[in-house]
Amino acid sequence: MDGLDEIRSQAREERSGTHIHPQFMPMSDLTLSFSVKSRSRRCVNGPLQEAARRRLWALENEDQEVRALFKDLSARLVGIQSQKAQFLITFKTVEEIWKFSTYLNLGYVSACLEHLLFDHKYWLNCRLVEDTEIQVSVDEKHLETIYLGLLIQEGHFFCRAVCSVAQPPEKEGEYLTLWKKELISVKIVEGGSEWEGVSLVTGQRGLVPVSALEPLPLPFHQWFLKNYPGSCGFSRKRDWTGSYQIGRGKCKAWKEYEREEKDELNFHQGESIEIIGFVIPGLQWFIGKSTRSGEVGFVPTRNIDPESYSPMNKSSAFFSDEERCSLWVLGRDRKAECASFLHTLAHTDIASVYRLSGFESIQNLPNDLSASQPEGFKEARTGRAWEEHQAVGSRQSSSSEDSSLEEEELLSAASDSYHLPEPDDLDDPELLVDLNTGQEEEEAENFAPMLAFLDHKGYADHFRSLYDSSFSFLTSSFYSFSEEDELVAYLEASRKWAKRNHMTWAHARLCFLLGRLSVRRVKLSQARVYFEEAMYILDGAFEDLSLVAALYINLAAIYLRQRLRHKGSALLEKAGALLACLPDRESSTKNELDVVAYVLRQGIVAGSCVLEARACFLAIRLLLDLGRHEEILPFAERLHLLSGHPPDLDAVATILSFLYDKKYLPHLAVASVQQRGTQSAQGMSLPIWQVYLVLQNTAKLLGVPSLSWGEVSALACPALRQALVACEEQASRSTQRALCLILSKVHLQHRSPDGAIHYLSQALVLGQLLGEQEAFESSLCLAWAYLVASQAKKALDILEPLLYSQKETESITQKGVVHNLLGLALQGEGRVNRAAKNYLRALNRAQEMGNVRNQAVTLANLGHLTLKSWARQPAKDYLLRAVRLYSELQTSVETDMESVQVLLWLAQVLVSGRQLASGRLCYEMALLLGLRHRHLKSQLQVTKSLCHFYSSVSPNPEACITYHEHWLALAQQLRDREMEGRLLESLGQLYRNLNTARSLRRSLTCIKESLRIFIDLGVKDKAAEAWLGAGRLHYLMQEDDLVELYLQAAIQKALKSEEPSLALKLYEEAGDVFFNGTRHRHRAVEYYRAGAVPLARRMKAVRTELRVFNKLTELQISLEGYEKALEFATLAARLSTVIGDQKQELVAFHRLATVYYSLSMYEMAEDCYLKTLSLCPPWLQSPKEALYYAKVYYRLGRLTFYQLKDAHDATEYFWLALAAAVLLGDQELQDTIRSRLDNVCRSPLWHSSPSGRSSERARWLSGGGLAL
Repeated sequence: MDGLDEIRSQAREERSGTHIHPQFMPMSDLTLSFSVKSRSRRCVNGPLQEAARRRLWALENEDQEVRALFKDLSARLVGIQSQKAQFLITFKTVEEIWKFSTYLNLGYVSACLEHLLFDHKYWLNCRLVEDTEIQVSVDEKHLETIYLGLLIQEGHFFCRAVCSVAQPPEKEGEYLTLWKKELISVKIVEGGSEWEGVSLVTGQRGLVPVSALEPLPLPFHQWFLKNYPGSCGFSRKRDWTGSYQIGRGKCKAWKEYEREEKDELNFHQGESIEIIGFVIPGLQWFIGKSTRSGEVGFVPTRNIDPESYSPMNKSSAFFSDEERCSLWVLGRDRKAECASFLHTLAHTDIASVYRLSGFESIQNLPNDLSASQPEGFKEARTGRAWEEHQAVGSRQSSSSEDSSLEEEELLSAASDSYHLPEPDDLDDPELLVDLNTGQEEEEAENFAPMLAFLDHKGYADHFRSLYDSSFSFLTSSFYSFSEEDELVAYLEASRKWAKRNHMTWAHARLCFLLGRLSVRRVKLSQARVYFEEAMYILDGAFEDLSLVAALYINLAAIYLRQRLRHKGSALLEKAGALLACLPDRESSTKNELDVVAYVLRQGIVAGSCVLEARACFLAIRLLLDLGRHEEILPFAERLHLLSGHPPDLDAVATILSFLYDKKYLPHLAVASVQQRGTQSAQGMSLPIWQVYLVLQNTAKLLGVPSLSWGEVSALACPALRQALVACEEQASRSTQRALCLILSKVHLQHRSPDGAIHYLSQALVLGQLLGEQEAFESSLCLAWAYLVASQAKKALDILEPLLYSQKETESITQKGVVHNLLGLALQGEGRVNRAAKNYLRALNRAQEMGNVRNQAVTLANLGHLTLKSWARQPAKDYLLRAVRLYSELQTSVETDMESVQVLLWLAQVLVSGRQLASGRLCYEMALLLGLRHRHLKSQLQVTKSLCHFYSSVSPNPEACITYHEHWLALAQQLRDREMEGRLLESLGQLYRNLNTARSLRRSLTCIKESLRIFIDLGVKDKAAEAWLGAGRLHYLMQEDDLVELYLQAAIQKALKSEEPSLALKLYEEAGDVFFNGTRHRHRAVEYYRAGAVPLARRMKAVRTELRVFNKLTELQISLEGYEKALEFATLAARLSTVIGDQKQELVAFHRLATVYYSLSMYEMAEDCYLKTLSLCPPWLQSPKEALYYAKVYYRLGRLTFYQLKDAHDATEYFWLALAAAVLLGDQELQDTIRSRLDNVCRSPLWHSSPSGRSSERARWLSGGGLAL
């Protein structure tokens, strides 16, 4: 590993005078990259990758959600690089990097990124979810470097010796002697080439050269050794214990062994040995039976041929299905409760409550959670019943010889009470002891029952209560003792009689029981004496393997507690073998965790993953039994990483999902369930209680309070579908139907009726198998889904046979429900008369039953039907009656949301009848109902209507702004960024229209916020327009130094988008900013002439080019740049003839005439004016045309008289202008023209020339001559 090589190289540098400091370890940020892959095609899913990248882009500026996610993943977000699909993260502690690397290796980081980056459309698509995975990648070397740097910062960690180290003779006692691969606890010493070390094998302290050390690379090992301190064994002999698989069956000895202790087995080379239990690499011993002599004893692992036994097919921490199933205990007791919850969630009122036309909000799905809230959604902590574990024990006591021990650690072995049930509750054999007999006499016959019971050679089922960790023998075999001291005295006396009569097994079991009671009373030294006596008595006998295992493990636990290294090293190794190698063994002491920790340390020393996994499982099972759930998580995560095949993964994932839920880590809880599905074999099913857990945690992710659930997150769909598979396998039709109804609810909730129809079709088939009522309800649900999907014909195909089948039923309400749905279906088919008849029948049924709500719904449906038929007055009457009935009902979310829809229809009728005040009142009442229940979707619908009302129907800028602001707040709560951007853009326009300094500033704020959103969403055209809008506002606010900056940014954004039409539009609009203003108008020329015109010509957008040249002409005229104006006007006139649009041509030539007039080119001006008149219709069609004729002829008259000095032609023009004015009926204009005529006729010019000279002047254009 490169990071470790770096440590060693730094250590070598230290030896030459360079010291290690934490700052020398690089602590830069870690880059986390992701890509969205298709499993089937084994390549990147392009559309999804782009969607994920755009979602990430939107989160770049508002990254609170991302920060919260990475906080759950135990990392700190530094930044987001959406273009590269990357996150920058960092870590501050070893624990953070340990947790994150664990989640990364478990696949939870990928799953959590799916939660973040994909919307409901993805989660509703079953096939897409199954085919898609997010692959994440990090620089492993860099991650390792950060980890090592954090270790050194902490200054205390664990290392492995990379080579043997001997003490220098000159410094004997100061340095630590090490063997290769020995574990050492290290503390950094600043400024030296040696660190302080403590051997975990010998416990000795001393200095260790840094070059001989290698930090343990796995953070779990560091955490475990720090939190579960203790010694560990170490084999200095070369053996194979760390490299082979777990084995069973028979094996051969490849080396002779002569036992050193009586509990060990003698065997010869080549002898066949039967393995009792399993042999696990990493352990020095296993239990074997000689096929030659039949003896049982411990066998040294290194003396057998590892190729001779039968390896397990797959390395597993579980030796039996019973062990694997022991991890499922958490959910078993909640199965009934969770199934009940699912049925409550799926409960439908569709068979009794009418449905409203066009009302497709979430309340319309078969769902009635308001009446009966599921227990699981209450604020009580999840899994409380799973965690209840009552300890049993006695009063605390301690002998003087144990007073030096840490009593707080030992109190877990003691209990708070000594409960003795009645004899009728007992199943174990009873020891009939006469308590009235004086025990001081110690007569043998008084102890005969006890001794006979306990002196059985070998194991019997009734001994099970003697060995378990719950001390159940106190309440079964020895229930007749009311005081524990009395029982101890009796057992002690029995021990003496057993010893006197040489009753080996009775003696050993009595010593064992006395030792256990001593542990219970926290007298560990006394207990040790009893256990050692029992082992001495057994003298290596293995007939009762349960007793032997319990003895070794209890004694080993005491040795570890009392730190008796010199006395218990061999026993610890053998106790570890008994603990780990025997399948289905029950725990015999609460202190067994110390022995499990010792075994796990052995696995770390030997590098045996299988032993480490086995120890993690044993730790999990024991902690579950002890109710110490908060300590399980690290062991469960490590076991999951070490587990190799689906059954093991499923078992561990079950534990993990429960623990993540308990720690309030909703992303991880859901991810653990989802990963369980992706890693399992095909056909994997999900337990009901895990679906319940997913529903809870997806609600937490939605931010929905537990007591007010109205929505089911689409994120729960994969778990619901997996649970559906489980119900199909188990033929649980009722739960299967409930799951189908919930899935259909989610699909309808997210406007995906096709998915709802799929699941409701299954629900219908299941309902027909379950019963008549279930079939009826499922049929109604399916018909309603077809109506929502606008498939009225298919709804009719279901409802018409259903109505026929209801003729024989006595349920009036059910008939009314069917008639109401039939009315909706017929209305969708356009069959208005039949629809109205069915509504009226439904109304009659509701009136018969006195059901006010159903009456209100039917009247509203009738009102909506007549409204769509343009029968305004009947619609108004029906809807008013419906509103009155709704006002009589008790307030609830469902009825008030229906009232909102009815009030909207009524407002529509009133506004169309110009009853604006009443219509506005209906809108505002509807909004108040939405506000009362904080129902965002209904508020959104009403607010849209109010904005339209105040902008178009009854204009009121202030009110329109107010409701747009509320609409914006709703969009923010719904997290609809696209809607938010559009609304900010609209608000900016509304504020700009007010044209006050304050409103312009507010408009600028809105536009800039919309710009940020559009940039985040990657909507380039909207972003470019927002840049331009901001520039326009800076111009209006006279902040001229910023105007060009924003306009250029807008144009550059458009050019980069490679959309020429957008760039052309923005060039023109940027010029319009100056063209329509009063300052710096000349700047428009640059945008028009250098920007818009070349683009228009390239795109052959002739009309746009014409429009720009017209603006350039007008601009130059206003700036008195007549020569330029003539150029632009001529080009505009030429383009107008190309287009062939007479109106455009008229405008162009009129503007050209104006330019000629301004340049004193009067004959050309006259010709252009006449050209414009030739483009007008031959007869006047409107007052506007008459006014145009009058004005143009009047101007021609003045031009001819004053500039061209032709009185007669001027008179003709004035007469034509007067004729147009007469047709127009403008008396004032007529008087003005007559006055001009009089002046012309009385002028000397009239008398000096006998006739006009118009024939002498050029007529190139108006005469149809040469074109421009």
